[in-house]
Amino acid sequence: MQPLTPKHVQSALDATGLGIQVMTFEQSTSTSQEAADAIGTALGSIVKSIVFVVDEVQTVVVLTAGDQRVDDRKLAEHFGVARKKVKIASPEHCIRVVGYAPGGVPPLGHRTSGLVIMVDRSLSRFETLYGAAGSANTIFPIRYTALIQVTGGQVLDVIKD
Repeated sequence: MQPLTPKHVQSALDATGLGIQVMTFEQSTSTSQEAADAIGTALGSIVKSIVFVVDEVQTVVVLTAGDQRVDDRKLAEHFGVARKKVKIASPEHCIRVVGYAPGGVPPLGHRTSGLVIMVDRSLSRFETLYGAAGSANTIFPIRYTALIQVTGGQVLDVIKD
């Protein structure tokens, strides 16, 4: 199965009516630090989209700040499962279900509709955030409030203390 592209992300962004444009860089933006360096912004303003599989059946996309780490214990507690039942999705699973390879997973425009999206509160420190846009060198700016609106994400604390 072929991954989706930044064009798919741009289509999803166009559907929001917010006028947001995908930006392409010559250098890699696939890690939070690379993206922050490319834009010239704080590491925490980069939205990491990390895909998890809970209890071997439910795909969950966790959006968190680039300077934070997701606490799988908090995810397990939220879903009422043992910590060992929360795993990071394989690249193949990411492409098959979400549509994008790790390093380019956007917060919206996924292959499968209705995925559970969780937005970590740590992102609220920034008015403008930057999310991956479907490849290892594309990103897009979005306001924190708009990110919650367009993803339908549930805001909670899922980072390590």
